Amino acid sequence: MDYQWYPGHMTKAKRMMQEDIKLVDLVIELTDARAPMSSRNPDIDELGKNKSRVILLNKADLADENQNRRWEAYFRDRKVQAVAVNSRTGAGMKQIQNVIMTACQEKIERDRRKGIVNRPVRAMVAGIPNVGKSTFINSFAGKASAKTGNKPGVTRGKQWIRLNKNVELLDTPGILWPKIEDPMVGRRLAALGSIRDEIIQAEELSLWLLDYIKEQYPGLLSARYWVSEAQDAAALLGEIAQVRGCLKMGGEPDYEKAAAAVLDDFRSCRIGRITLECLPEEPVTEDRIVE
Repeated sequence: MDYQWYPGHMTKAKRMMQEDIKLVDLVIELTDARAPMSSRNPDIDELGKNKSRVILLNKADLADENQNRRWEAYFRDRKVQAVAVNSRTGAGMKQIQNVIMTACQEKIERDRRKGIVNRPVRAMVAGIPNVGKSTFINSFAGKASAKTGNKPGVTRGKQWIRLNKNVELLDTPGILWPKIEDPMVGRRLAALGSIRDEIIQAEELSLWLLDYIKEQYPGLLSARYWVSEAQDAAALLGEIAQVRGCLKMGGEPDYEKAAAAVLDDFRSCRIGRITLECLPEEPVTEDRIVE
């Protein structure tokens, strides 16, 4: 499987971000907590290399809670402010104002030395498609300030949102990068819904996902579908098709429909809280965890 998706509007969006980056003090990068590194666009890293940075592990409620803590610690160990959040419910959102101020402390101190006070921090909100940027902005601002959608590529124009006297946000479209070199990254992004479903091979992707869940989260598939995990992924998908009633004429399994059901169940957390990109087991001390 080699998933690539880079439509023309993303090239335009990247050029716009290159122009706008000089207007901001900070880049707030949203990632999907289920794949925190794979859902980071290296082009955004390059654009924001001279800016203060905050990383939000969004959709944290869908990811493995232990992995959320490890990823927060991973970024903090690298001197990057990082917070696991759930933009839909507001979990973790109260921390963000302080995190922004901490990340921009040097800028605020420079302004103060120059006699500039109360100038708001201007932050660019960036990320790949379908990572939840607009939902985050709506939640953070406390109102419907940006369009939202459950398909990648909804936000395409430039939007400034003033939150309060301290922070202004610049919303940007979700962009991928021109070529995804690592096939595993492509699989993870396709499973998360950051690549359009119309171009993915759902059956092949679901087989990989079933194998991954069996290995990393044993018991979740049997609990969800009442099936035996002691079989290969193809047989497991066929059994899921039978259980879910995904059948063709004559009672044959409809693997395509079953695959779509598995992907939908994963994305909506009906199988369970699953992280597709796990850090090794290691002790995480309290002082390394963002409360």
